[in-house]
Amino acid sequence: MKKICIFCGSSMGFDPIYREKAAELGRALVDRQCELLYGGGSVGLMKIIADVMLENKCKVIGTITQHLKDMDVGYDDIDELIVVDSMAERKKVLEDMADGFIAMPGGLGTMDEFFEAFVLSQLRVFDKPVALYNVNGFYDDIIRFIDHATKEGFIRKEHAYNLIISDDPKELLEKMEHFQPTDVKKWVVEIKEQVKG
Repeated sequence: MKKICIFCGSSMGFDPIYREKAAELGRALVDRQCELLYGGGSVGLMKIIADVMLENKCKVIGTITQHLKDMDVGYDDIDELIVVDSMAERKKVLEDMADGFIAMPGGLGTMDEFFEAFVLSQLRVFDKPVALYNVNGFYDDIIRFIDHATKEGFIRKEHAYNLIISDDPKELLEKMEHFQPTDVKKWVVEIKEQVKG
């Protein structure tokens, strides 16, 4: 895994731990000589990770919409800033380029990006790991929702298990390195059999 896409907040969050752990993730990416793909912003947690990578001479590629660039939140000092027309196009560029995805704490945009990547992994549109960097228990409620939906029969166990979760960036990247995707054919057959039953 060389190119890691990070979904994270354009805000810093109130607790300083979010900034500290963003920098820690950046250093873990540096240690593995990864490239950073992200939303191209010069604000929030995304800037912290980008700065750590740049300081250590690691490649940083951002993808931003023209609308957001016009709001002067694009990071012009990174290695490459790709400007697109829509949020959908922005996500597609990141999804196509990345070898894996990590969602850090963030807001609605981060949730949108994370769940789309998780669904694409579930459907085997791509065979790339998707992870939650659960800083300060930030994703505990999302994890509980996934567990609940699994227990109620709306998410298959193997898909829930495929989601990588940790509050330790080195462990997160190690698990992503050893990711094995779920066989789609098996669960599609079982879903069809449910309808017949």
